[in-house]
Amino acid sequence: MNIFKLLAGLLFLSGILLFPGTGFAQITSDANVVVPTEYSSGAQDDIHVFCGLKGEQKAALTASAVNGESATFEWLKYNAQSGIFAFVSNDLSGTSTSSISNLEDGCYRVKVTSASGVNTYTSWVFNNYYEVTAAIPQSDCDYFTLQGEFETPTFTYTDLTTGLAKELNKEIQVKWKVGGVDFSIVTPTQVFNPPTKNTDYTFEVSDRFECVADAEVTYTSIVTKASFDYAIEYYGPDGKRSDIEKEEAPLTVNFTNTSENADVDQYEWFIFKDRQKIKDEIAAGTFKDSIMDILYNESPVYTFEAVGTYMVKLVSKKITQLSACTDTFYMPDYIKIDTSFIEAPNVFTPNGDGTNDNFAIKFFSMKSVKVTIFNRWGKVVHVWESNNVRGFIGTAESVPESIWNGKIGGRYASPGVYYYVVEGIGRDDRRQKESGFFHLFRDK
Repeated sequence: MNIFKLLAGLLFLSGILLFPGTGFAQITSDANVVVPTEYSSGAQDDIHVFCGLKGEQKAALTASAVNGESATFEWLKYNAQSGIFAFVSNDLSGTSTSSISNLEDGCYRVKVTSASGVNTYTSWVFNNYYEVTAAIPQSDCDYFTLQGEFETPTFTYTDLTTGLAKELNKEIQVKWKVGGVDFSIVTPTQVFNPPTKNTDYTFEVSDRFECVADAEVTYTSIVTKASFDYAIEYYGPDGKRSDIEKEEAPLTVNFTNTSENADVDQYEWFIFKDRQKIKDEIAAGTFKDSIMDILYNESPVYTFEAVGTYMVKLVSKKITQLSACTDTFYMPDYIKIDTSFIEAPNVFTPNGDGTNDNFAIKFFSMKSVKVTIFNRWGKVVHVWESNNVRGFIGTAESVPESIWNGKIGGRYASPGVYYYVVEGIGRDDRRQKESGFFHLFRDK
């Protein structure tokens, strides 16, 4: 077993003596990436690519002698026109390594002479750079264009076995980024639906040699995005509404503007007519405009006085020196205000227990109302009338006379059967009239 190890060691040592340049001496560098040449045949050389700025020569090579021996170094540079290597410099210091720097693009060869003999090594170097610019050459209300451009050298080396030129493929990639996230790999890039906020776009160029450069451009927004929320204002304490799950006229709506990047004095709110009214006008040939009202407040409060089905539209504007951009937002659904009606209970108990103590005739979406209550002999015991009813709950709270508390002349009325008549005009212009008997009970 030891004999075999000894023979293997002798063979390995003989290999070193026969081929002194194999694996022990080489050209190294601090290049970003080193790749092999693609000669048509034979051994390949290394290509050292250095990333830097335009005009900067970062390329540098270091040659090492076999086994760290003292050596002399002769550096040469390939001349593509003559096809020969011309002298660059000698290093006779007797050290084991030699370096040359500030190198131009090209092919360099070093002859290393040491006790082990003469070894020759060859490498290519290229100083790579990217000069990148980014711009927005076109911008309007619908889109803007991102234009990215770059300058970079083309690298060509010579196949030393044939003398033919070969181009080094950089595999260049370009991309646009927003906030560090990839946005597009196309340039120029058209961006539709521009953002409503000023946004930084980065144009980045990279290649397989890990060379990266970028440029940033800021899109200054000239567009707006219209939007709003709304809330219905109900009459009654703490905004309580009636127990009828319908919307009653008059209906007050608070609109809250949530538009983005608009001029505060450039809002237009369009209140459309009742949808049925528009259809009726079209059928009658009297239709002129679907707009009922236009408001210019930032966040208006609007009261719909009549029954109907209404749509609201907001137009926001952003005005700059070169453009006037607008955006439109429609309410996602109609505001529906239900038709008028009158409803009366058939019994009440004015006994002061806090329950059903008042005779309240509910009227819904009414414009005018007259309530008259008679006793069994036809005598009027209570009457109330209004030509500007503002909703049942609001009226009942602000005008106590709109309901009957069961008293006549300040004294409780006698239990028994009473008769009511309610008539008026609804906010849908319908004449309403209801009448009937009801019972007044009171515990003794």
